[in-house]
Order: sequence, then structure tokens, then C-alpha cells
Amino acid sequence: MTTFASGTDTITRDALTVLQPGFTGTTAPDWLLRRLGEGLASVGLFGRNIASPAQLAALTAQLRAERDDVLVAIDEEGGDVTRLEVRTGSSFPGNHALGAVDDVSLTQEVAFELGRRLAACGVNLNWAPSADVNSNPANPVIGVRSFGADTDLVARHTAAYVTGLQSAGVAACTKHFPGHGDTAVDSHHALPRIDAEESVLQSRELAPFRAAIAAGSRAVMSAHILVPALDSERPATLSRRILTGLLREELGYDGLIVTDGMEMQAIAATYGIERGSVLAIAAGADAICVGGGLADDDTVRRLRDALVSAVRAGELPEERLADAAHRVRALARWTAAAAPEDAGEERTDVGLVAARRAMTVTYGPSYDPVGEAPYVAAFTPVANIAVGDETPWGVAAELARLLPGTETGSFTGENAGASALAAAGPRRVVAVVRDEHRHPWMASALDALLRERPDTIVVEMGVPQSPPRGALHITTHGAARVCGRAAAEVIAGV
Repeated sequence: MTTFASGTDTITRDALTVLQPGFTGTTAPDWLLRRLGEGLASVGLFGRNIASPAQLAALTAQLRAERDDVLVAIDEEGGDVTRLEVRTGSSFPGNHALGAVDDVSLTQEVAFELGRRLAACGVNLNWAPSADVNSNPANPVIGVRSFGADTDLVARHTAAYVTGLQSAGVAACTKHFPGHGDTAVDSHHALPRIDAEESVLQSRELAPFRAAIAAGSRAVMSAHILVPALDSERPATLSRRILTGLLREELGYDGLIVTDGMEMQAIAATYGIERGSVLAIAAGADAICVGGGLADDDTVRRLRDALVSAVRAGELPEERLADAAHRVRALARWTAAAAPEDAGEERTDVGLVAARRAMTVTYGPSYDPVGEAPYVAAFTPVANIAVGDETPWGVAAELARLLPGTETGSFTGENAGASALAAAGPRRVVAVVRDEHRHPWMASALDALLRERPDTIVVEMGVPQSPPRGALHITTHGAARVCGRAAAEVIAGV
């Protein structure tokens, strides 16, 4: 049963209720269980908390033994951003691959199967899908996490994803409102700014969120971005004009508003997480996500106390905090009652089917099939924080399974091409890139390889902006494990 510590007053309990903290370890620490007993209603999970499906199910059961309606949230987009399969790579392609196929029924099916896996492990809130229109090809943080650069395409696939995920009994959290696609800065590091006119924002950025709301998205996540056409002073997460005026009143959204991680530098380095959390709730947010980098009881205590102090000082209306806590509990009730639809047997192959369909394969005029184990040169950029660098990517592991003896190396920087040639020796080269168009050193490395070895096969696993080149060019539209397998099958001719 849900219980609260004796003596915990309503304001303090509400302040705990609106927090969504993370923690370290694969079992729940004592402090977290204690806070659940005092009123904490949500917990955020990350890759560091997950070792296996069985372990994850045991962890969520441990949480529910303390609070039966706890919201267990996760950042599981599939594709490049995976927590369930953080050490192996995802069994599902991400949004960009699904957008490339442009089959909304497939997107809905992928989201349903992903949701079914989450529900089986006791996870009931997914911080997905990304509804951002990737209108800026140089975007360093969205990229393949977006369904694409076409507004209508993004809108219809966002709606399909929400429908599929929630059909599995898992609440969707559509992000990053009002749209993070037209940025050239990663909000993990600094505060991005979008200078588009309001008419552009209305027709481009907001359309997918309208579609998500129409599809019944149970939650929406705010973006830490400054959008002067909407609010010239405060980023969206802290803006009453954007969260209450635009999202609630103009778009008519009545579900849970969740902030992006408050420890991200766009907020932490400008307002600080305590002040930022107070401003976010005052602006209309209902749940404070924190825990990607801050995951301890001290953080929870500081944020709780900051909210309580703000109410008692008259800086945050008590009714606004109570309303936020009410919305958190309402979503908890929905998830506790949600029953997944019966869609027959689990389709374990749907991710691979989607990855195969998402590929674009271009054969050069003198392409020779690969007859022996090749050398895979992975030109590896710095991973953005949302993706993380612990998740493997590429085609080497899958090629080694199909062509035993395949070897691989990772290269970066201005001498990457020469280094790869030296390491490959006489073997056929498979060059794997990720967003070649954003990394001049990567383009130079391919130039060097193709000059010396025109039979080189090129696999682009990011956003395909550069023209196809090489004896064989494969675009996967993402770097999930299944995308690597689909590409390896083409290279090996199976």
C-alpha cells in the first residue's frame, strides 16, 4: 500500500511528489525507498541501473513494494538512445530509420513492441518519442533521434509512436517542447537559442506536438531552449508563456508536463537546479526530472526544500505545487490501471524488419562482392550525452558473425584515414561513419581511403547529408545494433 511518513506535511509531500530523481546501482538504495514512503512518486532509470530484464523486473518490484503506484520512468527511445540494451545496442531502430521507411503502421508496431518489453520489466513511463523536426542538419544532439526534417512526416510518426507505446500500457512523454530540431547547440552543455519567427514555429515545430496531443500523449517534456519569438527572457522549461500560455491554454494540453534533466548545463549553469526547479513548477511544469548526472538523496532533499521554501516565502503558489502533484498522481493512477492491448505473440523480429526496410543501398559501377573477412574502420565522433559512449555501434560485430576473421579499429582526427589504411593492410575496407557532413575530419578520412582503395565500402549510420560514395554505400539512418546487422547482411551478401 502507499504510505507516507508520519508528520510529513502536505506541502513537503507535494514537493517530493513532483520530483523524478535517478539513483546509482541495480537495486534501490535505502534513501530512495524511504523517500517513496514520504511521498516521492516517480523514479528515473538510466543505463547504470540495468543489467538484465530479470534484474530490472526485480528492481521495479522492489520499488512497488514500497509504493504500489510509483511511476518508473526511462529514456528508452530505441535506436541510438537505449537504456534497456545499453551495453549491446538496441533491438529496435530509432526514429530516423522509421521516418525513412515512412510506414506509420510499422512505427506503431515498433513502439508497441518496445512498450511491451518495458511493461514486462515494470517500467510504465517512457521519456519518448522525440517529436523534434530536424530542420538543422548540423544539430549535434537530435539528428537520428528525429523522424526527419519534414514536418508532416514527423507529426504522423509521432502520433503513431504515442499510440503504439500507450497501447502497451506505457505512458508516452513526447519531447522536447516546443521543438529542439533547429538548434546548433546541445542543451547538455549550454543554452541553445532558436530565432525562428512565431509563424515558422507554429507551422513547423508545434505541428508534431499537436499530433501527439491529439493522439493522447500522457506526458510532454519541455526543452531547455530559448525561443525569443515565444519568450525573450526565459528558456521553455522556465517559461510560463510557453508551458502555460502555449502548451496548456493554446494547444489545450491537459496531461503531465515533465522537464528535461535539470542538471543539464542549460539550466544548472544559468539558474542552478534549485532555483530552476522552482521557476519550472511556477511556469507550469508538473514533474522535475533530475538524475542523469545527479543521483543521490542530497539532491532530492535540496530540491524538496527549495520548493517548500518557495511556497512558504510566497514565491511559488501553494495551489500550483498542489496542482502539479495532483497531475503526477493522476498519471500514476492511469499507469496502474492501464492494461496492454492483446496484439498476439511478441514479434521479436519487428526491429530487424524495420532496420532492413530503412536502408538505402547504392552500388558503384565496379562493385565487387566481399569474398573474405574485411577490415572495419570505424570513424568515431564524440558521442552526445543523450546517446552516451557506453553503447556499441557499427557493423563490425555483426560482420564478424557472418564473416569470421573480420577485424576492426576505431579512428578519429586528422590522420584517421592514413591510420585506417595502415591498420587494414591488404584487406578490403569497410568504412563506418556517423554524420559525415558534421565532421570535416571524417570526410577527409574517407577521401584518403577512397583515393588509395576505391573498392572501399562506406556505411553511414547518422543523418545522410553527404552524397553516396565508395564501391558500395549503405545508409542505415541510425546506429542501433539491428541497423548494423541489416548493413552487415548486405555487405556479406546474405
